[in-house]
Amino acid sequence: MPVFTRFHQPPQPDDGPSGDAPGTAEQGRDEGDPAGEGAVPGAGKPPVPGASSRSLPGQVLIRLRTWRTRRPRTARAVRTATTVTAAALVLGALLLPNTLPALHAGTFARIPAEAVVGAVVVLVLPPRPRLAAAVLFGLGLTVLTAVNLLDMGFNEYLGRGFNAALDWDLLPDAQSYVRDTFGGGVATAAAVGAVVLVLLLAAVLVAATVRLSGVLARHRARSTKGALVAGTAWVTCSALGLTLSGGPIASERGAGALRVHSQRTVDSLRDEAAFAKEARADTFGNTPPGELLPDLRGKDVVFAFIESYGRSAVEDPVMAPGVHRTLDASTEALREAGFAARSGWLTSATYGGSSWLGHSTTMSGLWIDNQRRYRTVTAGDHLTLTKAFQRTGAWDTVGVMPGVQKGWPEEKWYGLDRVYDAFDLGYRGPKFSWSTMPDQYALEAFERRVHGRKRDRPLMSFVILTSSHQPWAPIPELVGWDELGDGSVFDAIQKAGNRASDVITDTTRSREEYGKSIRYSVTSLTQWLRRYGTDDTVLVFLGDHQPIARVSGPRASRDVPVSIVARDPEVLDKIAGWNWTEGLRPASDAPVWRMDSFRDRFLKAYGSTPRPSQG
Repeated sequence: MPVFTRFHQPPQPDDGPSGDAPGTAEQGRDEGDPAGEGAVPGAGKPPVPGASSRSLPGQVLIRLRTWRTRRPRTARAVRTATTVTAAALVLGALLLPNTLPALHAGTFARIPAEAVVGAVVVLVLPPRPRLAAAVLFGLGLTVLTAVNLLDMGFNEYLGRGFNAALDWDLLPDAQSYVRDTFGGGVATAAAVGAVVLVLLLAAVLVAATVRLSGVLARHRARSTKGALVAGTAWVTCSALGLTLSGGPIASERGAGALRVHSQRTVDSLRDEAAFAKEARADTFGNTPPGELLPDLRGKDVVFAFIESYGRSAVEDPVMAPGVHRTLDASTEALREAGFAARSGWLTSATYGGSSWLGHSTTMSGLWIDNQRRYRTVTAGDHLTLTKAFQRTGAWDTVGVMPGVQKGWPEEKWYGLDRVYDAFDLGYRGPKFSWSTMPDQYALEAFERRVHGRKRDRPLMSFVILTSSHQPWAPIPELVGWDELGDGSVFDAIQKAGNRASDVITDTTRSREEYGKSIRYSVTSLTQWLRRYGTDDTVLVFLGDHQPIARVSGPRASRDVPVSIVARDPEVLDKIAGWNWTEGLRPASDAPVWRMDSFRDRFLKAYGSTPRPSQG
């Protein structure tokens, strides 16, 4: 026992400066903290058997108590700084906006209602419920902050906020994009970093709310007056509608954000059931095969999507000049080869990414703007435009998907007899960031392996081009068509190109390189048509969506260009009533249709008879 007592003998403090004697028990004492704010837990109590000072926690407590005793002013400054930091973290989390443009100092000059209510709750609760409430409040702030950060990312790239009911499915795709663009090590580090960030955020915010709840309880009288003043100020500012930096001073940003996300989730779940019923109804669901597309019989029809080919490429002052030259030069070159073109606009169901939503919307005639809708419709038998060609029995149908690197069960829903993915096109050259191969090579391989072969029936082809996919670095360059070989010719071009990390972080360079990628893809496609097209070739090509919001702009439309090109004048005569612009560059006032209207308009234009099926 003497040994035990000796180990726990409190250290004797050195004499402090005159008038600042350490260890005064009355410092910081309040009704919520009889021992005083600066007291060390266990001080003044008899030692507990088993809690030897030789243990690490015991040594830390003794050293901390000694340090506080010898450095009272420094300890007081640290406590004050810790409290101020905790308050800043809590207020920052409550006032954090969900878009990057709104992230400025003025956004945080607000009085958050949630902070006032939280203070009142802390002041009326006894110790244990108060601690539980503080922990729950900290976890709630963690969720709020995470959701706001996700909103920032989604608004920056996809032009919309995060949807908790739908968008978790996109996170694996985001990781795949990072892996394909920057490598597996970066993708793994990013995934681990995101998890660590959330855990760290939770720990910091919970610690902050627990710290503040303790301070409020220790200084109950002053805290009550402060809460009353803050509440009165909030009510006054709200009643008078006072604003600062474009926003109300009386804020309820945190509660409002959670309310918006909750409602968004509920609406999404309701929409899923309604869409399932909508997908079962089809204007052409009961149309006999002989009444589908009679006016295109004997034609080789190609539907080609150019990745991220949006209206901004044609109208943005940075990108448009170069794209205009490409579109106009390609129109003239096609005209010399006997082809004519008509162009208009379609409003895409997606923005900045999720290209498959644009593909499926165009082909199905249904508005497919989220992953739940996509899964619902592809699990059914709704008639796609591509499947209409297959159903007639008059066409062979193929898909050319250089971006597909795993099983793709949707080929059955699209009505494709055969799909050529990234591994079926014989490419032996380098990847260009996310894109597995240059568009020029993909089109040449399509010609060699599919389109150029003799067959008993004409061909309907569904082609997805990928070279204009972000991050637009490095970008392929056109080479001689006879020099393509197995794609090895692109090795030097890829090595000499820009690095993705240099472009993706620079908005101006991203816009410039995006414009170059569109010019490359359009030129590759139109050169392929001039080289291999015949009197019976019909090319329909369009964009799947606009590029990311950082490139297209915060207020950009969702419109994408669409063109139909053919040598046979009767093919274009069938759509004369659409009033599309002559050539490959649609006029700014050309008709704009929703993307889901294209299927029915196309089927009707080429002689299909509507025979509806009921949902």
